[in-house]
Amino acid sequence: MSKYTTVKENREFSMAYRRGRSCVSPVLVTYVLKSKNNTLRYGITTGKKVGNAVKRSRARRVIRASYYQLFEQLKPGYIIIFVARGKTPYVKSQVVYKAMRQHLKTLGILSQSDGDVKNEKGTSCVN
Repeated sequence: MSKYTTVKENREFSMAYRRGRSCVSPVLVTYVLKSKNNTLRYGITTGKKVGNAVKRSRARRVIRASYYQLFEQLKPGYIIIFVARGKTPYVKSQVVYKAMRQHLKTLGILSQSDGDVKNEKGTSCVN
């Protein structure tokens, strides 16, 4: 079994959208919902507004790579949903990584052992 567990059911995505806390930036939207079990699961959504199939695939690939870099620092017991935005396939992966790190730190899922995270321009969170 892989250590990266994905969310696949539409009802789980919908529950995270309705009940979860969220952060928004120009390149990424992050939804977080406390899970009943102690596993960490993630899902990625890319809509048609992001672009054609090649651009949507790049957006998913960049988001997945950023998540894998941060995985060891995340607290277990959450469902995390990442939504690609229109700028996501056009920016470098480091920009997505910084935005994701800022979101997860603000939402309280990233462990505090990291260095200081600056607030990205245009980032807002709803609890």
